[in-house]
Amino acid sequence: MSSARTVIVIGLDGLEPSIAEPMMNAGDLPNLAALRAQGGFGRVATTTPAQTPVAWSTFATGVNPGAHGIFDFIRRDPKTYLPDLALNRYEQKSSFLPPKAVNLRRGIPLWEVLSKAGIPSTVIRCPCTYPPDNFKGRMLSGMGVPDLRGGLGTNTFYSTKDGVKAEESESVVAIKSDGRTIRTHLIGPRNPKTGGDQLLDITVEIESAARKVTVRSDGQPKALDVRVGEWSDWLRVKFKLGLLQSVSGMVRFHLVSLEPFVELYASPINFDPEAPMFPISHPWDYAQELQRKLGTYYTTGMVEDHGGLNNERFDEVAFLSQCDGVLKEREAMLTYELDRLTEGFLFCLFDTPDRLQHMMWRFREDTHPANHGALDAAYRSAIEEHYRKCDDVVGRAMKRADDKTLFIVMSDHGFSSFQRGVHLNSWLQANGFLTLKNGATPGDAGDFLKNVDWSRTKAYALGLGSMYLNLAGREAEGIVAPSDAASVSRAIAAGLGGLPDPERGTVAVRRVVTRDDVYSGAYAHESPDLVALFNAGYRVSWDTALGGIPHGLIENNTKKWGGDHIIDPLLVPGVLFMNRPFRTEGARLLDLAPTILSALGPGKISAMEGESLL
Repeated sequence: MSSARTVIVIGLDGLEPSIAEPMMNAGDLPNLAALRAQGGFGRVATTTPAQTPVAWSTFATGVNPGAHGIFDFIRRDPKTYLPDLALNRYEQKSSFLPPKAVNLRRGIPLWEVLSKAGIPSTVIRCPCTYPPDNFKGRMLSGMGVPDLRGGLGTNTFYSTKDGVKAEESESVVAIKSDGRTIRTHLIGPRNPKTGGDQLLDITVEIESAARKVTVRSDGQPKALDVRVGEWSDWLRVKFKLGLLQSVSGMVRFHLVSLEPFVELYASPINFDPEAPMFPISHPWDYAQELQRKLGTYYTTGMVEDHGGLNNERFDEVAFLSQCDGVLKEREAMLTYELDRLTEGFLFCLFDTPDRLQHMMWRFREDTHPANHGALDAAYRSAIEEHYRKCDDVVGRAMKRADDKTLFIVMSDHGFSSFQRGVHLNSWLQANGFLTLKNGATPGDAGDFLKNVDWSRTKAYALGLGSMYLNLAGREAEGIVAPSDAASVSRAIAAGLGGLPDPERGTVAVRRVVTRDDVYSGAYAHESPDLVALFNAGYRVSWDTALGGIPHGLIENNTKKWGGDHIIDPLLVPGVLFMNRPFRTEGARLLDLAPTILSALGPGKISAMEGESLL
């Protein structure tokens, strides 16, 4: 197939080939099986690391991370050693100008190449597209869009129970009830002038007999019903930042219980598509168009409320219900665009397979530590059931593909178990590469590397497997001379690679790669100096991501987030289907942008490293 009038790409984030293949063979995924028979199917090599923003950025640009600049969810500031989000940043050149969002994904995405050739594109929810690109076509931003508080998903939990403490990425509001009424507030954005939280008063009226509450506020609607065990409709609200300034947002509630305690969950507050704080679509009114045509929808980059389940604020039934709603919402966007597609490129990402597998993988394994010895068999096949729903989406979309359409279904990486977490900073400390201040010991050192003695530290870890040298002239208190950097890196790679787990009798860290091993390009110098690549069943620990230094080297993962993919990329390839024969052997994410550009005519640009698979 040398040319096509349209290319349709459906992204199924995290779809795992070892699950999809036997399901196809058993007849459980008939539409994907038909696509395989019609054109072809293969596994596609992912990126290093196998992280969603890294992988989809390589898909879009056809280059390795060193040439597009996305290496992890988290980056570090070498001047402060503190973590920050790595997908975008905010700039304000003067107090007289408003701040603006800046996308940290560089490189030239395929839709810009098509635009220069006069070919339109529609891109729905591709990661690292916030703020959106300017090109011929339409874009709704995906992963990277924050909630109204600036995080990737900051929810609020209300409870009449004493002593409830905030868990990861959440706020807890203690409430008191007289049996009829609760007066409380929504937590909005931080005021840039005062640094405090903007609050919006709400009243919660309890109707025990009807097993519901009514949330009353100045938002829309003024009165919103929330029933026990159900998700509410959207509440649209405004937070006043000043005399003439306000910020719009949207929130949904889930009523967990009315007795013995009133417990109410509020989702992260999303940007309102009618008036987002920063642009989330191109053109700017495309987000409004989708809302007018399809109804209100989630806008945050991390849509599925995994935080509520991971923090045990609601149960699996509530999580799966919300995931089903998100899947339908995204398919409505895809269908809307398919109905008017006549030429060019259409991409739509379904994130839900990834989020659902993170939270439900533990039910596939009787001995997973997160099951605490009591596996709930009701959810053992939750992942397979979701794959069937994704297959149905594919089937309905396939009907829109004619003989001038290249139809692609793919995932950015596969999936695996996450039973054990490795404390990278603790290993660095135990092996003499990281030193704590006098009196500090692992376990009481805290997060954010705050008790590290930088005058005696050669390396440290932040993010999901990333490690950095304390390099002189780069880090604020660097001590590793540039001439010694290579030897220090080799020593860490040799010592940490092959790290055994004596408790399990297996290898926890398969290998460690250096920057020069895996990255090249204009932004390779921004990458971690080393990346730890884990064995199946392992991942970097929760503590390591934010610079913690706990006791020991490896611990059980008992969180409900029991599946992951940030392991050796060789172990988690993605899936790739096309409706035309293609080169399946050795297919890489790097090859998708050249393939799409080849099908539509322009061909790849010289910066792209991959080759067309057609």
